Amino acid sequence: MQFCRRFVLGIVFCFPAIVAIAADTKTSAPPLAEIVATPAKPSGVYAVGEKASWTLSLKGQAADVKEIKYTLKAGGFTVIKEGKLELTDGKATLEAPMDAPNTLLVELKATVGGKEIKTLVGAVAAPDKIGVSAPRPEDFDAFWNAKIEELAKIPANPKIEPGESDKPNVEYAKVTLDNINGTHVYGQLAKPKKAGKYPAMLIVQYAGVYGLPKNNVIRRADNGWLALNIMAHDLPLDHPEDFYKKQSAGPLKDYMSIGSDDRDKSYFLRMYLGCYRAVDYLASRDDWDGKTLIVNGTSQGGQQTIVTAGLHPRITAMLANVPAGCDVTANVAGRAFGFPYFGNQAKWKKNPKIVEVGRYFDAVNFAYHIKCPAMVSMGLIDETCPPAGVLAAANQMTGPKEILILPLSNHQGTNNAQAMFWSRSEAWMSALAKGKDAPVK
Repeated sequence: MQFCRRFVLGIVFCFPAIVAIAADTKTSAPPLAEIVATPAKPSGVYAVGEKASWTLSLKGQAADVKEIKYTLKAGGFTVIKEGKLELTDGKATLEAPMDAPNTLLVELKATVGGKEIKTLVGAVAAPDKIGVSAPRPEDFDAFWNAKIEELAKIPANPKIEPGESDKPNVEYAKVTLDNINGTHVYGQLAKPKKAGKYPAMLIVQYAGVYGLPKNNVIRRADNGWLALNIMAHDLPLDHPEDFYKKQSAGPLKDYMSIGSDDRDKSYFLRMYLGCYRAVDYLASRDDWDGKTLIVNGTSQGGQQTIVTAGLHPRITAMLANVPAGCDVTANVAGRAFGFPYFGNQAKWKKNPKIVEVGRYFDAVNFAYHIKCPAMVSMGLIDETCPPAGVLAAANQMTGPKEILILPLSNHQGTNNAQAMFWSRSEAWMSALAKGKDAPVK
């Protein structure tokens, strides 16, 4: 069961009655055992100086287990304490100091029947005070202004290929736009068939190499949007699945590392400018209402969402779910960095320049320019896109914002842990589609 509670300051917390992550999920049978961590504060949010606290127990086939191991990681990275807790009457209490604005990731482990089970819990202190790990490069804006000027010299040359929407009230088409260095933006567009002017939406994609289902845009057009969904890659959007598998295993394997030590060759340069071009295209259409143009996405799509809202002045609202690409220099502040893992690349290749280049593609550094209404979510147990970096990005945005802290959410949103984001984003889109202001909580 999940409970939701809204607080002031534009922050929404969503939490369950207890925290429990199952182990041994090889079959559909019930797990052999689970570690249950019941938080003193289900929101996971604390003031600096408070102690986060959980009551720990086990359920299932774990009657002989007498202890639980724990590791506390400030910022999801720096180990501040580890040890064992003895269970008394099947329970133990874990406390963790929250001494500064930061997140805390807690790993809990137990051995049951010779197998280790594990769960994660999280907490955050003063989320609105978490700052950046490093300042922006001095020439950050100059670099991106030059790239936008370079893009502007290349005609978009839109190619429209009408297709079938399978809905009598929706028009559908594939769109191809020219991008830098002879590359392209491949997308799909849908709009209400009735003549008129409509609010526009750009939908950007999470990581991986795959095609795009038509319903990404058709369902939005059915609700009154002029919707454009673009590929993250220079690839057609509707080839057979095997085509994308071969691309993923071949030329696009570890695509996030392509050009990672040269800001003019980074894989993300074409991706980001493709988003910019897509916004330009939407804004150029006669059927755009000239008022509402939003961007939204999850993970790598959330990364592109923040970047696009920070780069393009036409964006009027943004919604980013568990965005990637935040806090490239996180380790400088003792915090964990996540996808696209420039820090790991620098370590493996023994090339610190990769992190320096990565700063020009860090979503945090685009967030400074975001003044439009923004919704941003992060999961306190998300190890792919650590929450401290996401909060650092959100805290740079100066417009109205709604920050959703999801204490039970890993990156995949297991057990519907991202339900609050999906609910709130639909509420935003419903209001925006009607020409209303974003209903920021």
